[in-house]
Amino acid sequence: MYDYFLGGKDNFPADQKAAEAAIAAFPQIWIAARANRAFMTRAARYLAAEAGIRQFLDVGTGFPTSPNLHETVQGLAPDARVVYADNDPLVLTYARALLTSSPAGRTAYLDADLRDVEAILDAPELRDTLDLSRPVALSLVAVLHFLPDSDDPYGLVRRLLDPLPAGSYLLLSHITADVNPAVETAARVYRQQGVPVHTRSHEQIARFFDGLELVDPGIVSVHRWRPGPATKTTTSDSGQGDEAAEADHGDAEVSVYGAVARKA
Repeated sequence: MYDYFLGGKDNFPADQKAAEAAIAAFPQIWIAARANRAFMTRAARYLAAEAGIRQFLDVGTGFPTSPNLHETVQGLAPDARVVYADNDPLVLTYARALLTSSPAGRTAYLDADLRDVEAILDAPELRDTLDLSRPVALSLVAVLHFLPDSDDPYGLVRRLLDPLPAGSYLLLSHITADVNPAVETAARVYRQQGVPVHTRSHEQIARFFDGLELVDPGIVSVHRWRPGPATKTTTSDSGQGDEAAEADHGDAEVSVYGAVARKA
């Protein structure tokens, strides 16, 4: 569904039908998806270019949609290393076929569920690619809203961060219904399709960053996190027009919070 909102080709009739139902509930959902993708790219550039991070762990990768994390960071730092983790075998098949590292860097792919922290951190693919004695950027972009409170998402984030050394970073985004109740309606549509989506408030999302040093401007709507010049997106199959992914949309249209924070 996310790929469909981004105008991608890696989606199927069931995805398209469910996505159109979500669009009917929250017509701006494609704006939110594209603003979230643009945020990820800007935050990754910050981490590689300004924070000097050369190791990235991206959990909940999703279908490959360019620019991917490794394309962004290796474009700035060719020696950067990236581990992608996802629990969807189809995603990993696409990733291994489409996501190729720069010659100087390295990219690995891990079949693991966010809820199984030990399987992620102890995986040979991760240990062979990343040096956990050096700073790592943990990327949890648009994934934690798929976890109910019963899965203890706050505890999972802490457990992923615990073995990472000082100077590591957390890059995170999460949907919210704070300023637009239609987002909760769209979340119910997801749940009706068997996808457990849960909105959270600014206060609830802030808890993920407890004990970390937020990078300016803190936890904000993703299109307001260090916005750059407007960039054009392509027209999607669902009929949305060509729009500026980083244009100054209202917070109610985007309804996704994002932030980057440093582990001291």
